[in-house]
Amino acid sequence: MKDAGRANIGKFQNPALTADGQARAQVSLSNPQTLWFNTGTLCNIECVNCYIESSPTNDALVYLSEAEVIDFLDQLEDRGWGVSEIGFTGGEPFMNQDIIAMTRACLERGYEVLILTNAMRPMMRKAMRAGLLELQARFGDKLTLRISVDHHLALHHDTERGVGSFAKTITGMEWLRDNGFKMAVAGRSMWHESEPEARTGFDALFRRHGFAIDAHNPAETVIFPEMDESVEVPEITTACWGILDISPSAVMCASSRMVIKRKGADKPAVVACTLLPYDAQFELGTTLQEAERDVALNHPHCAKFCVLGGASCSG
Repeated sequence: MKDAGRANIGKFQNPALTADGQARAQVSLSNPQTLWFNTGTLCNIECVNCYIESSPTNDALVYLSEAEVIDFLDQLEDRGWGVSEIGFTGGEPFMNQDIIAMTRACLERGYEVLILTNAMRPMMRKAMRAGLLELQARFGDKLTLRISVDHHLALHHDTERGVGSFAKTITGMEWLRDNGFKMAVAGRSMWHESEPEARTGFDALFRRHGFAIDAHNPAETVIFPEMDESVEVPEITTACWGILDISPSAVMCASSRMVIKRKGADKPAVVACTLLPYDAQFELGTTLQEAERDVALNHPHCAKFCVLGGASCSG
């Protein structure tokens, strides 16, 4: 587990109890809707504040294979989870040579598929574009690509992702637009502007480039809160659900799990959350059956990002 920052010293230590001895909130897998696959942490760029520390050299989570994804699709059917969406995240999913085959396997079983990408060079390689066009022709709007656009201005986006990255991402999005792909965007809320201001800026960007993305629809333009572990956050107790008027079923780990494969591991594992792939306490086993157990909200991200921030990676 990463250092949660001095602001949270003494907190998030006991999965059953908070620092002041109250019962810690737990979340059941009450309505599984999305199964995520982390295709590997390797990425073509290194962002300043990447929550998963993806980079051209970080292979802490190695590439998943098509066969491993198919095994979990079989498990989904065996367990009867009722999942409607499969999500692929990274790293950069298009760094993984199996991404087209993995996506095809999911689409052929009738799932909606969401791929998180920066739409840069890995996606724009000839083989990847050919594979995407084949999937688009066969499955149409069953496939969505969510593009990481940290800010609607190139200056801020490039501060995070490197000079020139905004222009490359826009080029990739223009290719997706011209070929009729369904797109969404993931932005970030780290520039001290209000959410309405951010959405107005994204709306202008989308209109300028003719992108069929609704900037004011949170499912199409997701504005993620920042995950700064140095900021003090409250622990979530069982009493908080009533105090905050939030249902445990609204928290991300009530509706999703993520499959990862650690470097050196014999087989993939299932973790509770897309945000916490490195924290051993959130590893639930190597099968979906093992991953059906409750999740204790024992991390600052659980409080700030999911409960208080109300965020979900599925939008």
